[in-house]
Amino acid sequence: MDTQWLEWVQKLQAIAQNGLTYARDPFDIERYESVREIAAEIAAVHSHMDVQYILNLFAGEVGYLTPKTDVRGAVFREETILLVKERGDGFWTLPGGWVDIGESPSEAVVREVHEESGYVTRPVKLLALYDKNKHAHPPSAYHVYKLFFQCEIVQGNPSDSIETEGAAFFHKDRLPALSLPRVTPAQIARLFQHNRNPAWPTEFD
Repeated sequence: MDTQWLEWVQKLQAIAQNGLTYARDPFDIERYESVREIAAEIAAVHSHMDVQYILNLFAGEVGYLTPKTDVRGAVFREETILLVKERGDGFWTLPGGWVDIGESPSEAVVREVHEESGYVTRPVKLLALYDKNKHAHPPSAYHVYKLFFQCEIVQGNPSDSIETEGAAFFHKDRLPALSLPRVTPAQIARLFQHNRNPAWPTEFD
């Protein structure tokens, strides 16, 4: 899949957002707003989404633009891994989500796993740090870094949440349909390999 356009969109949006953060001259502000509009138009053409919707996403960003941080918990039980079913698209993923302001990535993954699966866990190792653009995810308006933590269950039972409707363990050869914006089959396969090889170092792009 050709994602060159997505890289252009993200870079143009970063130029626009960072320029709007520091610009004081009204003409400069107008120019940066035009750059943001061009980025939204490119994204709309290639993603078949409404240009105003994308522009609103871009306009909602404030301050110097940097990649967002998404954390995912890899919780293993023997030869299976914990997945949760997303209400939004009906597909399965590793429990996780955005890191909130004021919390560390490890704190965020504990919170997300608990909220989405019902399990209280303890992070034991950062298995991988991936640049979402370099993996087979669908196009996204945001540049995202994905952190995959191996977590051990401390206590709890599977439960639903506002965002999820199901939490279960799956064998690597019997995975359900995955929510590709959140996790890919190749990433799941790699996490199983890390679990079988605990001496492996953290993997990163």
